[in-house]
Amino acid sequence: MTNMEGKTVVGILYGGRSSEHEVSLRSAASVFNRLDRKRYTPKTIYIDKNGAFHWAEVPESFVQSGESSLPRALMAPEVVLLPRPHKDQKGRSKGVFTFIDSAFAGRVESVDVIIPMLHGKNCEDGTLQGLFESAEVPYTGSGVLGSAIGMDKEITKRLAHEAGIPIVPYRTARSWDPIAKRELLLNEIETAFGFPVFVKAAREGSSVGVFKVKSRGEFLQKLDEAFRHDSKVLIEKAIPAREIEFSVLQNVDRTKAPLVSIAAEIIPTHEFYTYDAKYNDENGAIFKLPAEIDPALAQNLTRMVEKIFIALDLEGYARIDLFLDRENGAFYLNEVNTLPGFTSISMFPKLFELSGIPYTDLLTKLIELALLRNQK
Repeated sequence: MTNMEGKTVVGILYGGRSSEHEVSLRSAASVFNRLDRKRYTPKTIYIDKNGAFHWAEVPESFVQSGESSLPRALMAPEVVLLPRPHKDQKGRSKGVFTFIDSAFAGRVESVDVIIPMLHGKNCEDGTLQGLFESAEVPYTGSGVLGSAIGMDKEITKRLAHEAGIPIVPYRTARSWDPIAKRELLLNEIETAFGFPVFVKAAREGSSVGVFKVKSRGEFLQKLDEAFRHDSKVLIEKAIPAREIEFSVLQNVDRTKAPLVSIAAEIIPTHEFYTYDAKYNDENGAIFKLPAEIDPALAQNLTRMVEKIFIALDLEGYARIDLFLDRENGAFYLNEVNTLPGFTSISMFPKLFELSGIPYTDLLTKLIELALLRNQK
């Protein structure tokens, strides 16, 4: 299932309806630039902020352009991915995009595999993955369930706790809770955790909708701000923690443990690792690669990361973030990211590059995993 040149056609989806739209443009540009052209032909599909798909047709000259973001192809023709299976003559699945503008009546384009280089809500939460499953088109990353679990911080914590994985103590609030219930929650949090605490939108990424609350007086206000991003919000105990991250790659043999990279430590120069620190301030954090961790502890953390990947039904790849308590040495799951950033300086590819898998080879492995899962 290849094009006329004998290459696999790879559809790179980018953009999306989430608050992480701009981050996606950067990740997708790196994937487009670094994809192995000897094996693959990239096709770019832009999803605008209203959710419309556009056949972007980014030219090969983009590789030499020096641009760090793929274009917002708003004027490109709209397409839809047909939500039903399509097979080639050998019975292999492909994704078929149909052009819906009358000026392109009858035109279709097909891809052999999709790389959803998208981040955040409506992108990595299982919604698009359900469309790919309906079309039976191979795609990289976790499936519907693993994607949904990974996106919802509260469900992640519940399942992790049930699997015996340590988590930071938390409470949950809903946007429809009456004021009286919120005030009772405030009293409970002050007694159980004290201040400061972290208030987090449950289904956002890149620290969107996350606030550090230092006093009782600002709690309800920050809770309301978090509700602007999500109807479900977590309130977490603040612990004096080091932030440790691992990249994980599914093993082709699912009976074997996933591949885990070396560890990295993120040391924010802001009060915590905010959206601005991640994307708008080039000095927003100090990165220690590898993290300075005792070898025995690093081995324990690696085993825990393997356990997390399996317990949460993740597939393909993920970045898994842990907290390491500075005072007592305890470690906790912070969160998982099923479609982590993929720019040349993003933590996921950088950690595997330092672990012996270069960026381009990593993309090839992800595509091979996607094709293998679809065949099975």
